[in-house]
Amino acid sequence: MSEYIHYVTDDTFAVEVLQSPLPVLLDFWAEWCGPCKMIAPLLDEIASEYAGRLKVAKLNIDENPVTPSSFAVRSIPALMLFKDGNVEATKIGAAPKSQITGFIDSHL
Repeated sequence: MSEYIHYVTDDTFAVEVLQSPLPVLLDFWAEWCGPCKMIAPLLDEIASEYAGRLKVAKLNIDENPVTPSSFAVRSIPALMLFKDGNVEATKIGAAPKSQITGFIDSHL
C-alpha cells in the first residue's frame, strides 16, 4: 500500500473527493477484480509522481455500494477524474501506465 493512496468510503467520499482542493483520480475497484490488481501498482507510482498536483483515491465497490451506483459504475476498474466536485472524465478498464498518465494529463 502506498502512503500516497487515499482510501475512500461512502461516508468519506464527499469530503475526500468532492471537496478536495486538488483534482482526484478515484479508482473504483474490488478485491476479486484481476484487472484492478494489475493497475494497483501503477496507481501507486502515479500517486507518488503526481503528489501535490493530484490526489489518487480508491473506493472498494463491494464495501461501499452507494457511491458507485450514484455514478453508474457498471464495470471495474473504473477511473474517474474529479475536479471541483465534478466528474471531469472517466476511463474504464485496465491500461498501461502511459495511457493512464495520458488520460490524467489531458484533463489536469
